[in-house]
Amino acid sequence: MVANRAGAVVIDEEASLATRAAWLYFAAGFTQGEIATRLNVPSAKAHRLISRASREGLIRVFVDGPIAECFHLEEAIKSQFGIDYCHVSPDLGETGLPLKTLGLAGATFLRAHLENTKDAVIGIGHGRTLAAAVANLPQSPHAGAKFVSLLGGLTRKFSASPFDVIHRLAERTGAEAYVVPVPLFANSAADRAVLISQIGVGEVFELARSATLMFVGIGEARAHGSLVAAGMIRPDDVAELEARGVEGEVLGHFIAADGRFVETDLTARSITLSASDLGGQNIVAIAGGPTKTAAIRAVLNSSFLKGLITDEATARRLIGSTPGNAPRNKNG
Repeated sequence: MVANRAGAVVIDEEASLATRAAWLYFAAGFTQGEIATRLNVPSAKAHRLISRASREGLIRVFVDGPIAECFHLEEAIKSQFGIDYCHVSPDLGETGLPLKTLGLAGATFLRAHLENTKDAVIGIGHGRTLAAAVANLPQSPHAGAKFVSLLGGLTRKFSASPFDVIHRLAERTGAEAYVVPVPLFANSAADRAVLISQIGVGEVFELARSATLMFVGIGEARAHGSLVAAGMIRPDDVAELEARGVEGEVLGHFIAADGRFVETDLTARSITLSASDLGGQNIVAIAGGPTKTAAIRAVLNSSFLKGLITDEATARRLIGSTPGNAPRNKNG
């Protein structure tokens, strides 16, 4: 829909036709020939309308049913790392971060939680993979739900910002959204105390502690990782983390390969829920990709998670290499 010069709303008839064609094709199962007859357009135009709907993001595809290979990987990960829930999405041949397959899997998981949990309070972390899941979530009213940031949300890059993710969720669901309008890491511990004391910040974190689900991403403690790319930490911070044996990050907490929580200068400056606040919570992470494998394994070894959504290639790497018998500490 667009507005004309007089301010009146004018419907884009061609876009409307493309949406109708998409409904007939994907929801009703009509063939392109049947759609052409139904809409009284040539068959070639019916094809173009369906292509336009797909190109412009009007279609969100959800496929139900287990895949045998992925099911076996899920069971192996649950057994090896002692988590309650695991979903492995099929390999789509993506290079780098598998955002397409994980975006679809994450959206399916989030939609199911919203539909099955009345008046849900869902805590949201940060990261590109989590943002991809939200981008794939269809418009669906869930006005009784509440989305709340689990950590400070101001970043240099909007695509990985919890602030951005929360607002997209509110737009798609009509739910209430609560953000923490401060950075993830303050400049000093003293600055953190000042920011935490600001009006509204404590109330948001109190709501976050009541979340029925905490849906989070996993970061890498590397110079090429998303924490540095988003401007949350500096390259010299990474040097300290690597020296301390840190492999992964979740919600501003840093974790070594054996699952230990590592206290650093950054920990004292992080504006997020404490490790003790997070103990025993229903935390599900979504993460994958070749560079993330070590970070994901470290977080799994920490017993921090109840669930994991990952891709087939990453799942194979997780169960194909060492650990499994690493020490598993809740709070380090």
